[in-house]
Amino acid sequence: QVRLVESGGGLVQPGGSLRLSCVVSGFDLDYTGIGWFRQAPGKEREGVSCIIITDGFTHYADSVKGRFTISRDSAKNTVYLQMENLKSEDTAIYYCAMGPECVPRSWGQGTQVTVSS
Repeated sequence: QVRLVESGGGLVQPGGSLRLSCVVSGFDLDYTGIGWFRQAPGKEREGVSCIIITDGFTHYADSVKGRFTISRDSAKNTVYLQMENLKSEDTAIYYCAMGPECVPRSWGQGTQVTVSS
């Protein structure tokens, strides 16, 4: 059974940076991708970024391209989301999820990111 634990959220001013971490334990042969998703108050959950474990292919939502970077450290079983130039509209609970390709099947508990002055 796969387990994911996020950390790194917090309060940051507009224009600031944060790095989220997702530590993965357990194993599922079908799970080839890890993604970051977010849900803002009153809005549906949306995909932010995803990385394919086997070949490193990455995908980003248009709203975060050029500002967010997803990466992985296989030795630490950890996936990161480096977030730069944060905006108020980035405020949300951020979740990491794992599954086949970038389709989420197992979820972490989430970490709050608040961008405010």
